[in-house]
Amino acid sequence: MTIYPIAKKSIAFVLLSLAFFQTKAQQAALGPYAPTPLEMANAYQLSNKLDTAIRNIPTNNDIVPFWKKDGSAFWYKKNLPNKTWEYYYVDAANGKRKVAFDHDIVAKNIEKITGKKQNPLKLQFAELYFADQGNTAKIKIQDNWYQLNLSDYSLTNTSDTTIYRYSAKKALQQRRSRWQRNRESIKSPDGKYEILVRGGNLLVVNTETKAETQLSTDGNADKPFGDFSWSPDSKNIIAYKTDPKEIKKVHYVLSSVPGTTRGELKSREYMQPGDDFTSYQPYIFNVATKKAVKVDADPIDFFGPQELHWRNNNSRYYTYEKVDRGHQRFRVIEVDVLTGKTRNIIDEKTKTFIYESRIYTRYLPKTNEMLWTSEQDGWQHLYLVNTLTGKQSLITKGNYVVRDIDSVDVVKRQVWFRASGMNANEDPYFIHYYRIGFDGKGLIDLTPEKGNHNLSFSPDRKYYLDTYSQVNIPPVTELRLTASTKKIAEIEHGQKDAFLATGVKLPEVFVAKGRDGKTDIWGIVCFPSKMDANKTYPVIENIYAGPHDSFVPKNFLPSSEMQSIAELGFIVVQIDGMGTANRSKAFHDVCWKNIADAGFPDRILWLKAMAVKYPNADITRVGIYGTSAGGQSSTGALLFHPEFYKAAVSACGCHDNRIDKQWWNEQWMGYPVAKHYEEQSNITNAAKLQGDLLLIVGEADENVPPESTYRLADALIKANKNFDILSIPGMGHSDGGVYGRRRKRDFFVKHLLNAEPPNPNVSK
Repeated sequence: MTIYPIAKKSIAFVLLSLAFFQTKAQQAALGPYAPTPLEMANAYQLSNKLDTAIRNIPTNNDIVPFWKKDGSAFWYKKNLPNKTWEYYYVDAANGKRKVAFDHDIVAKNIEKITGKKQNPLKLQFAELYFADQGNTAKIKIQDNWYQLNLSDYSLTNTSDTTIYRYSAKKALQQRRSRWQRNRESIKSPDGKYEILVRGGNLLVVNTETKAETQLSTDGNADKPFGDFSWSPDSKNIIAYKTDPKEIKKVHYVLSSVPGTTRGELKSREYMQPGDDFTSYQPYIFNVATKKAVKVDADPIDFFGPQELHWRNNNSRYYTYEKVDRGHQRFRVIEVDVLTGKTRNIIDEKTKTFIYESRIYTRYLPKTNEMLWTSEQDGWQHLYLVNTLTGKQSLITKGNYVVRDIDSVDVVKRQVWFRASGMNANEDPYFIHYYRIGFDGKGLIDLTPEKGNHNLSFSPDRKYYLDTYSQVNIPPVTELRLTASTKKIAEIEHGQKDAFLATGVKLPEVFVAKGRDGKTDIWGIVCFPSKMDANKTYPVIENIYAGPHDSFVPKNFLPSSEMQSIAELGFIVVQIDGMGTANRSKAFHDVCWKNIADAGFPDRILWLKAMAVKYPNADITRVGIYGTSAGGQSSTGALLFHPEFYKAAVSACGCHDNRIDKQWWNEQWMGYPVAKHYEEQSNITNAAKLQGDLLLIVGEADENVPPESTYRLADALIKANKNFDILSIPGMGHSDGGVYGRRRKRDFFVKHLLNAEPPNPNVSK
């Protein structure tokens, strides 16, 4: 038989369809889970009890080391059952771990000196620092300091409050947001002059003689000069002529302020897509000649003036970064101070978007180089750029994603970074830590074990602590030697037994092909602990499809809202579909001007494939819930995919991308605001509603304006659609809190299980 070269995608779809229909036949032999009112009430009680029991078992997913200044030892707090804890002390050289002190004796001595009862397994210290090879400790309890002698446990008042605080985060290269303004410096580097702005014009004042020199004459109150910086040699000032634009306001009313009988109006500045930005035209002013040179560049009309980077020991050339509005062009521009002429060191353009907040830059003026991240080859990678020639060299390369830069060793010319997807045999979202040379050689995996990793270094970076886990595999914490990555000791090793003893089922990882028939789509599945093998259960999807990240949990997750909902008689899932971040550029680009897509073609295929593997999943009864962007997507599921999704709970959704915040929406939906914004709006498409919908909104939401939900409600009313809405007085950007989460569960019980949830209005 000849097989013609039809697309593998088509074959995959045919196979999935055949398996799906076979599953439907299997499900027909099973009965739907249909609880009685009493069974439903018991399910709520058991869900709450199980949730409490699981949460009282510690996971220790995040072991935080507190290092001694010399890096020879650290202490950490280990969580114990029932929200108690103990302190442990570790000698880094050999990894020997011991209980830091006798908790009972310390508790008794604290009681004696403070007069307050102490629980030895709940000792709370505002500060704790070990010294003298771990023989003494300084502790702060509320506002008082004590010295603890660990030889005899004597506790004395002390006025010596000197301790060493170290946070591993200090060592990380923190990416500077381009929303931050240029750092102004009034006084010149040599201290001889100070900048003064009067009537919108720029002046300098001699700090000795107080003589004033006016440098500009065409500024005024409407278009003033400002946002200034000095050249390193104090000879020139870079300043910007500003064309200000008023930021429009949004409003809300607090309906239920205690002690009042009237609503209280709240207003604040809030930029929405398409709003005008203040623009800044750069100029160079020479202090000695009073000459003004207009920089040969377009005004900065997106973000504000950025930090200037000067060549090493050279005050003639500086560079700045410019992101064009619409996020389709990023430049590093060099300016010649003498002429105002410019050239582009980096000029990246794309037909879709450049993810601005993921751009990393680090300037190395001594070698006329810079480090920069870009997705120009289809994956987020790190480049070394020669700032004199503009030549770019790939440091990292391959079908994986550089997630973040931890630090840069300029002397050794190494970059320490986080990445995911490098290991072909595991979840492509698992984060691993690496170091590599500027030349792209000498790649070292600091975290070789399979799992999602979280790593922190000692102050001298001689040692590091690596904690890793998977969604259904408890965390392991290891102490390793940085130079060789050799494991010194295992510090903690979590166990499943205590969780499984409660009866809970740990989440399962499931992978299926996406819309292209070849890309793996990853998600997790939560089952009820008392699932009857002879019953089918409705499926509920927890959705957040914001393009700014990926969202399916990767760390050990025995307890979650998803599991708590599952205990009521549902199979609950979470999926990262196309259009979310942390995969290839092509995977991410699906969201471009297309947020309404929300990865639904991938999600629906994933759910169908999941039902083939797990016949107890009834995907004729599928619900969906989400908050914020998830609120938008969950409503969109009913509007754009009513053949599949039957019920939705949407909290504080950004139901129209024109109403939500400018910076987030223009990043993905583009600029200018065009017809596609309207076409993808839930409000515009409200008349398409099928299925059951509950809207939740906090009246004091300062993230997504509440009118986003109210305008959707207005459109649904005008379209004569049935829906429910819950407005919560005083609440901000939220899923509704405890009350909203209870109403969400009740809604799904009623509309997917066709059962009656417990009625709190009926006294027992």
